[in-house]
Amino acid sequence: MATASTATNLSGLALRLVRDNLLSPTDAERIQADALSKKTSFVTQLVESKKLDSATIAKVASEDFGIPLFEINSLDLEMAPVKLVDEKIIRRHHVLPLFKRGTRLFVAVADPTNLQALDEIKFHTGLGTEPILVEEEKLATIIEKSLDAQDTSLADLAGDDSLENLEIVAGEEDKESGGAGGEEGINDAPVVKFVNKVLMDAINRGASDIHIEPYEKTYRVRYRQDGILHEVASPPLTLSARISARIKILSRLDIAERRIPQDGRIKMRISKNRAIDFRVSTLPTLWGEKIVMRILDPTSATLGVEKLGFEDFQKQLFLEAVHRPYGMVLVTGPTGSGKTVTLYTAVNILNTPDTNISTAEDPVEINLAGVNQVNINEKAGLNFSSALRAFLRQDPDVILVGEIRDLETAEISIKAAQTGHMVLSTLHTNDAPSTLTRLANMGVPPFNIASAVNLIVAQRLARRLCTHCKKPIDIPKPALLKTGFKEEDLPSLVVYGPVGCDACNGGYKGRVGIYQVMPVTEEIGAIIMRGGNQLDIEKQSRIEGVPDLRQAGLMKVKAGVTSLEEVESATNE
Repeated sequence: MATASTATNLSGLALRLVRDNLLSPTDAERIQADALSKKTSFVTQLVESKKLDSATIAKVASEDFGIPLFEINSLDLEMAPVKLVDEKIIRRHHVLPLFKRGTRLFVAVADPTNLQALDEIKFHTGLGTEPILVEEEKLATIIEKSLDAQDTSLADLAGDDSLENLEIVAGEEDKESGGAGGEEGINDAPVVKFVNKVLMDAINRGASDIHIEPYEKTYRVRYRQDGILHEVASPPLTLSARISARIKILSRLDIAERRIPQDGRIKMRISKNRAIDFRVSTLPTLWGEKIVMRILDPTSATLGVEKLGFEDFQKQLFLEAVHRPYGMVLVTGPTGSGKTVTLYTAVNILNTPDTNISTAEDPVEINLAGVNQVNINEKAGLNFSSALRAFLRQDPDVILVGEIRDLETAEISIKAAQTGHMVLSTLHTNDAPSTLTRLANMGVPPFNIASAVNLIVAQRLARRLCTHCKKPIDIPKPALLKTGFKEEDLPSLVVYGPVGCDACNGGYKGRVGIYQVMPVTEEIGAIIMRGGNQLDIEKQSRIEGVPDLRQAGLMKVKAGVTSLEEVESATNE
């Protein structure tokens, strides 16, 4: 029971929680004092102290003060009138304007007794304020997301001189062709700073792609982080043409041509030793040009085989295959499954002063020192097959073919693998066994397939669970068995799920590869030679102990690396 002294020292929600016996007077006083010294709200400090979770606090506050509890994640942030209230007030009082009805402004709060915040907003906006109760942790996330979008507005960039002086140039291969359309708009300072900030923020957040999209009434910027798109900014629609022109100038594209797709490249030097390339693609849409920029960070190609996500036995098979003097290693999977990084990792392993390596790619994504890289140019007649023929006259040791698309490329690659060269390439197939049948269906003789292909790696990418906030979850036994776990796995099995914290994106941070690594053994070669189908190869690979993609994903779940939901999504064929 609260003492008279406590009743004097405490107020608002702190006092109510003490009277409801949910918080001790001592804890309440300490948390209230900490909040005062840190200039933060009582609820924020209470959640940080872990004495009560935000859901419990919100439920108690809703019941005791008669204010409805709102699920803020259902809110469309684009419609929230965030600009009506100064950012300093939003951060200081931990509140967020949700919507405006006439002269009334409805404000999300985690502490309904914080009347000072409502009064200050009323004073600055001239609008009547109505509190709407929201869970503290959800409110904190939404506030940061809203203010991040505001941070990328042109007005906020006006005085940021550092963004104007970034060294950004067109990619080397684009300089020869140049660009048409003049230099108009290149000195549009606010637009220059906006584009530079979008590029820098994407690098800092670890994004893989930037999407800049015009619609009839809106214009948005999204980043793809860990495979998921997140909206980060909504610049004014009237600026869409100027922003597109700025990016096209940097990419050496024709800014006067808006009717057909164009491809270019940007290089951003962020230090003496590090530069980031952006592969730029424009697409005419109904409401303007959509621009997508793929971020090509050279450091991703030098991660090392340990960082890819192979199990120990898979890593051993991979290393043995790429170190053989000749033969073919194929990496397969859908677009965006990490095939390029796997191939580049193999190239880096083999890239020594005594090895001649040549690659044919469409396009070359990451520049590798010591590797002879050729950019495919179909218009000029330089395709994979013609590049391969040239390579074979250049005394190669290792050849990388970006993709085997046709019979001619397949036959030359097979021939190279049979005549003393290590050949690395990709195919778009679902798993390792189907890769062999795909080659046969393309018209490659079965004998050549069996004698040339050493190893096939099928792969997918799954999001990694955040190591800071992941937690064990309960899943019914029948559901676990249905996903592929065996009865003997269950007694020691601990399945983790995502939670979400300041260090991650919704409980996940980064991605990990899920692999099926299948050596082409004599038995599998014999199946190919006698015209066996995909099912025959799958059966033999299981006999030889090769885990399929689902089984490999479940190993990651057992190790606590990713969630069962992610594995099911990535391996749901």
